[in-house]
Amino acid sequence: MTHAPGTPHRGLVTVSVMLATIMQALDMTIANVALPHMQGSMSATQDQISWVLTSYIVAAAIFMPLTGFLSARFGRKRVFLTAVVGFTIASMLCGAAQNLTQIVLFRLLQGVFGASLVPLSQSVLLDTYPREQHGQAMAMWGVGVMVGPILGPTLGGWLTEYYNWRWVFYINLPFGILAWLGLAAFVHETPIDRSRRFDLLGFALLTLGIGALQMMLDRGETLDWFSHPEVVAEAIAAGLFLYLFVAHMFTHDHPFLEPGLFRDRNFSVGLLLIFVVGIILLATMALLPPLLQNLMGYPVIKVGYLLGPRGVGTMFAMMAVGRLAQRVDPRWLILLGLLLTSLSQWEMTHFSMDITSWDIVRTGLVQGLGLGFIFVPLSTITFATLTPRYRNEGTALFSLMRNIGSSIGISIVVTYLSRNMQANHAALADFITPFSLAVREAADAGAFDLSTPAGIAALNGEVTRQAAFLAYLQDFRLMTWVTLAAIPLLALLKPSQARPPAADETFMAE
Repeated sequence: MTHAPGTPHRGLVTVSVMLATIMQALDMTIANVALPHMQGSMSATQDQISWVLTSYIVAAAIFMPLTGFLSARFGRKRVFLTAVVGFTIASMLCGAAQNLTQIVLFRLLQGVFGASLVPLSQSVLLDTYPREQHGQAMAMWGVGVMVGPILGPTLGGWLTEYYNWRWVFYINLPFGILAWLGLAAFVHETPIDRSRRFDLLGFALLTLGIGALQMMLDRGETLDWFSHPEVVAEAIAAGLFLYLFVAHMFTHDHPFLEPGLFRDRNFSVGLLLIFVVGIILLATMALLPPLLQNLMGYPVIKVGYLLGPRGVGTMFAMMAVGRLAQRVDPRWLILLGLLLTSLSQWEMTHFSMDITSWDIVRTGLVQGLGLGFIFVPLSTITFATLTPRYRNEGTALFSLMRNIGSSIGISIVVTYLSRNMQANHAALADFITPFSLAVREAADAGAFDLSTPAGIAALNGEVTRQAAFLAYLQDFRLMTWVTLAAIPLLALLKPSQARPPAADETFMAE
């Protein structure tokens, strides 16, 4: 059943979809804070407990591209409802897990069902709203996708601190129940294409390629990257299987992903840009908590409060973009977002040990504004000229590229941080000699007693601390250049008004 614009069902569809989106987006980061508590409860090593995150990330990445086929073959509403139920049950099982094997297995299951939640929610909203309101729809959807990972560590830390790490998973139950009720009542089923064949070889090649890539990115830092044979094998496997998948896609009669997707220039460029957004979004969030806790001595709860304004800035920008989308070219909004984001990161390169809480809040707020101005218009313009029949597959690829960008971004900044810490320590240590005027003045002032092993250890500890802080600043500078490097891609985007609404675009919102 098709409803005219203004129907009350549209708002209920939006709320239902948002609940599913927030539930999945929160779970991407909320469990990170609880890992040390899980490690003690499960009597696991650091390497073993990391599989709680790895299993979820790999499963979600592998099954996300399957969303388009499943929606076409079984109906989007049916797949959506199944994913919500499966994700909620898997969350409850994770909370009740009694050993490491169980929680890794249940997290794997959670990733399988959670993979389709975000792309399906985006696809439903694009079909529910008319083209001229896609900016507002993507603003509402983006709040869940972008704010979830930002607020996840804060909420996870609060639940773990005052309740138990198991509540990190149990909190999904009310979201899951309300989302299922809303989707079952108000979302309309899409036509089912029973003639569509499943390209098993294409799916297998893509699965092996993405799985190997995610394993390489997740395990690389722990195993010292390409000095370990496991990482080398995973890199070779990822390159080989992804190459075979691309070759198969362009030569098979009924490929797993249709090449027609990539003939749309806005969609192809949008995938590159969302990849960069993925790097920026979670890589920065991976750097700030350890910087504030380990080097500057902030307690975990205060760190959560200091990072909260980043999410506030994102929500404010998204609400503003929802109103501006119909009057301003999305490319100018994306440019503004990239400039604001790079400005905040450049300001972070000037941090010192003496910065105040306001400096952290201010830069976080500006960065949140920038990400909000990027994400909504980018989501809108990426699908502005894409044929509606590609929408389910397109939204799955859009989410997949964001997730891969996040994985690569975190791997790069963590590795760069580790290497720079060592290099900075060696460089600073060259200045620590008995003939150094600064060292002698510090010793005379009583800051360090260089005549005792304890005093020398204290001096080395301060050198290590300064080397680590400098490495964080170097990471922020790297992120600044990555953000600025994305700006030339905007010239490849066409205006979103390039194609009038197609006749087959209906607004489904029963």
